[in-house]
Amino acid sequence: MFDIVQNDLVTLETELLSVVQSPVKLISDIGTHLTQAGGKRLRPALYLLCAKSRAEADTAERAIPMAVAIELIHMATLVHDDVIDEAATRRGQITANARWGNHSSVLAGDYLFAKAFSLISGLVNNNMLKILAEVICSMCEGEIIQNKDIYNPQQTEEEYLVRIAKKTADFLAASCVLGGMTAELSETELAALRCYGYSLGMAFQITDDILDVTASSEQLGKPAGNDLRQGIVTLPVIYALQHSADREELRSIVTERNMADGQVARGLEIMHGTKAVEYCYSRVDDYLNEARQCLPASLPEEIRETLITIADYVGLRNY
Repeated sequence: MFDIVQNDLVTLETELLSVVQSPVKLISDIGTHLTQAGGKRLRPALYLLCAKSRAEADTAERAIPMAVAIELIHMATLVHDDVIDEAATRRGQITANARWGNHSSVLAGDYLFAKAFSLISGLVNNNMLKILAEVICSMCEGEIIQNKDIYNPQQTEEEYLVRIAKKTADFLAASCVLGGMTAELSETELAALRCYGYSLGMAFQITDDILDVTASSEQLGKPAGNDLRQGIVTLPVIYALQHSADREELRSIVTERNMADGQVARGLEIMHGTKAVEYCYSRVDDYLNEARQCLPASLPEEIRETLITIADYVGLRNY
């Protein structure tokens, strides 16, 4: 899927391991652990692809540092999320907070945020720095909204969509826009790439929330039904609360702050007794169709085909 930028992604991995090193050994240890935990590298890959949208643009000097900065920001949000969620595993591996504690993990996440901006200072313009800063603001807003509404069964689909836009879609949109800016695309082309990234991000997060109620713990690398257990009301839950004959029982489960394994299992059973999963996949398809239609006509054919393939992957992934 990422063949066009495969060499760049190899360089990205090398650079990530290099920039997370610090004179303070604990920071280096946590940074190395986070980097070696892997991941899809979707955000920097989208950036790198969009940065190749115009062959004549000189992107070499800025492209890799910005790609690294984007992934550092993503890593920082993940380590902070794991602290907030008290998560013990991610991608099947022990989390930084479970290994080194919350205090060190939060500060390591802060270090990664700062390192990201230090890395690209002087290489990119103020508008690009502003976009990255606004993405971090948006993700914080989304996390705060989510935390405010945990164990709240009154949430609407509209409120859910606002939350996932801030937590996920805005970052994917920004990654695409920053790539387009690196390639010196027009404002019209940048708006089209933003539309693509945003719609892809919405589909990506809804798929994540579907997988939380359908995939196994082995597939996810974390416990299945984890969102429900933590009181995070996702789209499958919202649909089931509106349509299930057992909606009152599910409402009672959602509000339980010390949810037992049996309650989680029953909540999943109630969801699967409705068309929640089918409905959520229909919303995924809507967003992916929009993403494909947003792509600017001016893109090189191989870039366009790759971005369409990524949209196809998001709709089919099972982890």
